[in-house]
Amino acid sequence: MSTESRRRFARRTAAVTAAAVAGAGVLPLSVAPAQAASFRKADSGAKIVSYKWLNKGKTSFDFTVQSPSLGGAKENVRVLLPKGWKFGSKKTWPVVYALHGGNDRYISWTRSTDIEQVARRWGVIVVMPEGRNGSYTNWFNGGKGGTPKWEDFHVQEVRQLMERNYGAGGSRAVMGLSSGGQGACTYAGRHPGMFRHASCFSGVLSMSHPGIPTLLMYTNMRSGQDPYNIWGVPWIHKANWDAHDPIKLLPRMRGTKLYVSSGTTGEAGPFDKPGKAPWDIGYLSERAIGPTVKAFVEEAKRQKVSVTSHIYGPGSHSWPYWQREMHTAWPQIMKTLGAKRV
Repeated sequence: MSTESRRRFARRTAAVTAAAVAGAGVLPLSVAPAQAASFRKADSGAKIVSYKWLNKGKTSFDFTVQSPSLGGAKENVRVLLPKGWKFGSKKTWPVVYALHGGNDRYISWTRSTDIEQVARRWGVIVVMPEGRNGSYTNWFNGGKGGTPKWEDFHVQEVRQLMERNYGAGGSRAVMGLSSGGQGACTYAGRHPGMFRHASCFSGVLSMSHPGIPTLLMYTNMRSGQDPYNIWGVPWIHKANWDAHDPIKLLPRMRGTKLYVSSGTTGEAGPFDKPGKAPWDIGYLSERAIGPTVKAFVEEAKRQKVSVTSHIYGPGSHSWPYWQREMHTAWPQIMKTLGAKRV
């Protein structure tokens, strides 16, 4: 075969491959930043700069967002797809936004639970955005605002990119654990009507509860950041704390079904390995968080806000309990979203 013949063969092969990919409605394994220019941007100018498939079956992928809300930083989002999803289709799907805890990353739900297997049985998209140690809020920064704006990144940029490019629909739920659980209920309260369902597993739900401001300050200081930059100084900037406190936001959650859970006793539960000291942070965390969840449930019932709760007493602040709670809440989430079993 001559050199020119080989070139013509290579061009024809490339064209056939490209046509097959386009006809099948799937994306290539990865995309360079130049190719990502075809994706629609968010209102803020946030854009998808790259993505990659995570398996040969093309049922999950990561994409990278360049975010003005985060000062131009590039952060990742993991997505689980339902059977029948096709890129470029006009069909939309119910969507669950799953938020991770502090000192963790966007990969944590797929790393530490069986959420992929659970979600695959339903016609639903699952979106797991990076949140770092941002506490799911636009930082106060001494009243000056500015970056990082994690709330805007999640509820505006990631949501709009998913809805404009990947078939995410308007039937939405949000769930999270620990810091992400607090974020889930905070987002539901700060954006009434955006989420039909919110689930909080072991998250602080009353930020003004005795001892909780100190706990939050200590937790956020451990990562080397100034904790006062997040919501401000609790006793000086109380109005800003209240504006992000789930229990204070309950009147704005009447259109959202809630599922909340936590341990309360700080004692070992059925999933805990023997030998942990009573002062293990996993036990102390639930002992501190549990009363805030109980207070939230009592106030929700007083205000006639729809809430399902599981206050389970013994048990640590750890993944085995959060996986169990995800399994318990999932059928309620699917029913509320109108998702179909497949």
